[in-house]
Amino acid sequence: MWIPIQNTWRLNERHYGALQGLNKAQTAEKYGEAQVKIWRRSYDIPPPALTRDDERFPGHDPRYQDLKHKDMPLTECLKDTVARTLPYWHETIAPAVKDGQRVIVAAHGNSLRGLVMYLDNVPEQDIVELNIPTGIPLVYELDENLKPIQHYYLGDAEAIARAAKAVADQARRKA
Repeated sequence: MWIPIQNTWRLNERHYGALQGLNKAQTAEKYGEAQVKIWRRSYDIPPPALTRDDERFPGHDPRYQDLKHKDMPLTECLKDTVARTLPYWHETIAPAVKDGQRVIVAAHGNSLRGLVMYLDNVPEQDIVELNIPTGIPLVYELDENLKPIQHYYLGDAEAIARAAKAVADQARRKA
């Protein structure tokens, strides 16, 4: 069986700006768990931004050579990630689903949180507590208007709960 693969920058993990590439636990030690949680999980508060001359700026990565610099983030909050992700949902994923195709979306935690927020109408203040377990398929069954009928994770409930907790604990200080 052949499954076509489409890569897009729109499903990338959010850009953590000046925190990009730093160890989450060490960042929590330096700035405090509460501040790191705000940066990681709030809807509209981004971490400190990079500058365009920083080596971590996506404009220095040849994979993004076809993107305009204005489309390359210096930092992102979840709101920015949603604004980047939803056009791909509307332009590519949703039409494929409406055509009867089954679509697998392999993406990063924050781009997936943005899609979950959109599909399930999760309020901004509640999205902070959503922990999507890494590597565990989340199945959405949608009606003809692409509204969720139900969604569920594939796998053992205890393993899923442990994986979600591991995501929540990523930014905790090491004891």
